[in-house]
Amino acid sequence: MPAEVIREPLSLKVSLPGQEPVLVSIGKVANPDLAADLAEGLAATVHPNGPIAKLTTLKAFVVTLRRMVRELTADGFTGSAAELTRPLLGGLWLRSQYLVEYRTRTILRSFDQRHQTLAEPVRQMVFGTNYTRPLLNGPLKPYEPDEWNRLIDLCKAEVRRLGERHRAMITLAEGGQDPAVGGWSKANAAWLLTRTGPVSRVPVAEHLGMTLNNFKHRCGSVTKERETLFPTHIQAVPYVLLMSAWTGIVPDGLAGLTTDDVRWTGRQAMLLSYTKGRTSEESVVLSPRASGLLQQWLEHTELMRRHVPDELARHVWLVLGRNLVPHAGTFREYLLRTWVKQHALKGDNGEPFPVDRRRLRTTFIAQRGQREWSLRATIDPNHSPQVEGDHYLSAATPAQQAVIDDIISDAQSDLLRRASTPAVVDEAASAARLPEEVQRLGLDRGVLAELLAGERDVFTASCTDQLAGLHGPKGKPCPARPWVCLLCPLAVFAPRHLPNLLRLKAYFARQFRAMPREQFAVVFAPYAHRLSSQILPRFPAAAVAAAGKEVGDTDAELPLRAEEMTP
Repeated sequence: MPAEVIREPLSLKVSLPGQEPVLVSIGKVANPDLAADLAEGLAATVHPNGPIAKLTTLKAFVVTLRRMVRELTADGFTGSAAELTRPLLGGLWLRSQYLVEYRTRTILRSFDQRHQTLAEPVRQMVFGTNYTRPLLNGPLKPYEPDEWNRLIDLCKAEVRRLGERHRAMITLAEGGQDPAVGGWSKANAAWLLTRTGPVSRVPVAEHLGMTLNNFKHRCGSVTKERETLFPTHIQAVPYVLLMSAWTGIVPDGLAGLTTDDVRWTGRQAMLLSYTKGRTSEESVVLSPRASGLLQQWLEHTELMRRHVPDELARHVWLVLGRNLVPHAGTFREYLLRTWVKQHALKGDNGEPFPVDRRRLRTTFIAQRGQREWSLRATIDPNHSPQVEGDHYLSAATPAQQAVIDDIISDAQSDLLRRASTPAVVDEAASAARLPEEVQRLGLDRGVLAELLAGERDVFTASCTDQLAGLHGPKGKPCPARPWVCLLCPLAVFAPRHLPNLLRLKAYFARQFRAMPREQFAVVFAPYAHRLSSQILPRFPAAAVAAAGKEVGDTDAELPLRAEEMTP
């Protein structure tokens, strides 16, 4: 069972997707019988039996459950769920907001589906139409440019300041010693905290052999050193806001990150996997600045991770709570408001800046749309895409029209060439069908002879004309990468190319494991599909198997650039 009701004290033991089992207390209420029935219904709504898949959602339902019991008790009701009446429920829902009605209906529906104890008139009402409707506020608007710049500049300045303080304190601690031996100083205090973890004054005073009062008078406090070495919840806010602004990851996906979700895909880029509640697991390759930000945060919290259990250390947003206990950050609205108030951040209207991480994502998407050509991006923001096309893409002179016609002709010819089947030959077959091959490939006998002899070989295939200019300047050697030959109409594949073709296939497999699916589909999928479905099947299976013995499945076998290496 994903959820179990515990009677004494009344609570729910739930196992939510991707989380450890947790006990959620309902607490004492005025009507225990009704609360127990509603708890049964709430347990039946937990995923996969119902819509509740997040702990925050479950706690919101618990609050509504307690409110329902409290208000019905105030109306004079003292019975169980089976004794509910239409007037009682109608009065509750008519004076409530949409979410209260939605949650209580959901609980009662699940309870009745499991136990079938509601009276028939009440059942018809519970499974009927809602009295209230949700308030639709419309899509979130992106932040105005001035507001956005103020927020980003403040976050960057705070991240820089906090990082510098942390590194300076670590350096200071490295030069310190045990204060019980060397006396109390800032360096010695930092030295002690790096070994004891984020502790209060009490264990520090005990370590020095002092009473707490003596420590207060003689040494003061360790708060400054502790908060510099171990970041608090409020100090993590600028990091989270910048990550939201620079990646566009949904708030729940960003908050649930673990260190297992972070992988380096190059010298300056990270692959970040996360879970989006409305869809499923997703991944994104972080930009260099976002990768650097995440790396700085992991370095900032590295010391604290040494002093917590491995399960807790897996959380990316590990922070120090008010009770000096490390925990995974949640970044609720009240915390963001507190951070805004501390830094006196204002919006364009002079009011405190309305930080909403959903709007950060909206602004990221809007800015990305302005960097690329799409329906949201125009040269002049006052023009529609149709006007932009009429003004900037129409040919004004015969010469311009001729250039556009040439571009269209070349593009159509390229599409036709790509749609043709790849040229796969072998020496014996080509010798028997020499006239047919010459005509099909559009070559003279001398060029075909050079192809069969390997005189025109490149890494992946033989090229009928390296100076044709399909992938670079005409008259210059082709600069295309090895896999581009798989779709090139000038490529001819022979059995001697099989080892390199199989090396490319292994390279595609390594890239598929290292890259997000969407990125692989754009960069390598057309070539991988052509190789696997149209080129390799045309060779004898025995030849493919023999060539496979020469493949070592390493990047060193291919002529790759540094940025093309498999991470």
